[in-house]
Amino acid sequence: MMSCTQPIRRAAQVTPNNTALICGDRKQTFAETQHRISCLAHFLVDGGFKEGDRAALLALNSDRYYEIFFAIPWSGGVVVPLNIRWSLAELLYSLNDSGASVMFVDDMFVSLAEKINDELGAVIRFIYLGDGACPEWMSRYDVMMDVSEPLLDSGRCGDDLLGIFYTGGTTGFPKGVMLSHNNFYSSALSMMSEMGIRTPDVRYLHAAPMFHIADAAVGMANTLAGNTHVFIPAFEPSSVMSAIAKFEVTDVLLVPTMIGMLLEHEGFASAKLSSLRKIVYGASPMPLGVLHKAMEKLSHVALYQAYGQTELAPVITILRPEHHVLKGDGADKVRSAGQASVIVEMKVIDSNGAPLIAGEVGEVLVKGPNTMLGYWGMSEQTKSTINDGWVHTGDAGYLDDDGFLFLVDRVKDMIVTGGENVFSAEIENVISQHPDVLEVAVIGIPDLKWGESVHAVVRLSPFSSLGESELIEYCRAAITAYKCPRSVTFVSEPLPTTSVGKISKKDIRKPYWDGSDRAIN
Repeated sequence: MMSCTQPIRRAAQVTPNNTALICGDRKQTFAETQHRISCLAHFLVDGGFKEGDRAALLALNSDRYYEIFFAIPWSGGVVVPLNIRWSLAELLYSLNDSGASVMFVDDMFVSLAEKINDELGAVIRFIYLGDGACPEWMSRYDVMMDVSEPLLDSGRCGDDLLGIFYTGGTTGFPKGVMLSHNNFYSSALSMMSEMGIRTPDVRYLHAAPMFHIADAAVGMANTLAGNTHVFIPAFEPSSVMSAIAKFEVTDVLLVPTMIGMLLEHEGFASAKLSSLRKIVYGASPMPLGVLHKAMEKLSHVALYQAYGQTELAPVITILRPEHHVLKGDGADKVRSAGQASVIVEMKVIDSNGAPLIAGEVGEVLVKGPNTMLGYWGMSEQTKSTINDGWVHTGDAGYLDDDGFLFLVDRVKDMIVTGGENVFSAEIENVISQHPDVLEVAVIGIPDLKWGESVHAVVRLSPFSSLGESELIEYCRAAITAYKCPRSVTFVSEPLPTTSVGKISKKDIRKPYWDGSDRAIN
């Protein structure tokens, strides 16, 4: 049976002196990393942490975050990564919901932790990850390594619960997705084999937030391969470029918004990224305009698209570099999300549950060893999401004759205007290809005549004079009239994003639907 701590033990055995982690001025080998993980696990157990107990993490990216992620299952516990952009109410909900008895916190979140401590009292044991003065009500992380001895691995594996990964909570409070060791390991194993992760001298940069399942999974794939991990606290274009140049980074995971910001940055130069060999992107749709720019400006970099969701740990499909082409045979594949990963089955169904043939749009369903155990404490929601082993993704798309999946939208993001279904992603792809457009989000807004009308929110390049009527006409040249925006709002500031860099349509929709008792017409 699969165990997510096994790769640590293997790397310490076969490549003990290879560099495992680089974080600023700190650097350590695989042998040192295993020692620190096992000592931290011993410290937890000595403090009363028992098998199956939950431990939460609220911190920016670092080597210590990585150590904790493995030390918790090593001690027999369950990992609960917390979203770094959650409000106090959301954090309290998730801590109470998961029943976490330990919480790791870095300098950025000490003040939030103090408020949590005031609310929860002695329910949670707090551990401080920073290098400054440790609050008296916390234990200090670095002291643990001096007072603890190595602990034998607990042996958690297979269908044992590895972690509770909370979803974004776009409606109400977030749901806790329960992933087992088998789920997480099998997903990472498929990525390692399909993305060429196990190649010589790979250095993977943790630039996307480590609490998110995308970075956690790609990080796990690199751990399986015995690769070096490099850490920056959070995504910022100049920090990414600096880290790539300084540490000769070869691989990185970025969401599309991050790629756009990197390419737009005033200091961008492909020469600074000469060591970079691979970018994995996903977590949200890639606008074709941004993709074209990336392929042009980073022509030496292999691009891999990974489509998935937390409930599937997270990989579903992969679009490989050979399908990132704009001309010739197969050029249409670049618009797809790729083909099913080697570990999954996939189908598209209609509203009655019947399978659809190639080219017909319906809901995407997936099953495989990466299928979640269920939602923590939510049996009814689990039953409505998993049917006969198939996970209902909530995504609308179609398969072509070669098994490539073309996503058209989230089912819930579909705009119904005058009885016609309009998929916002299709319009966003058209608008994103206009040379003056930096960012775009397409939403449905209330319309007395049509129910909903198509509305675009657009950020333009500086000094652009593009107007509403011109942009609508640009769309008319590419798509049918009823799909084109009926109105456009131009904004000067970047569009709001979620904690992982996705454009937040929830926040963009809010002003248009305030005062309504529902968010559709």
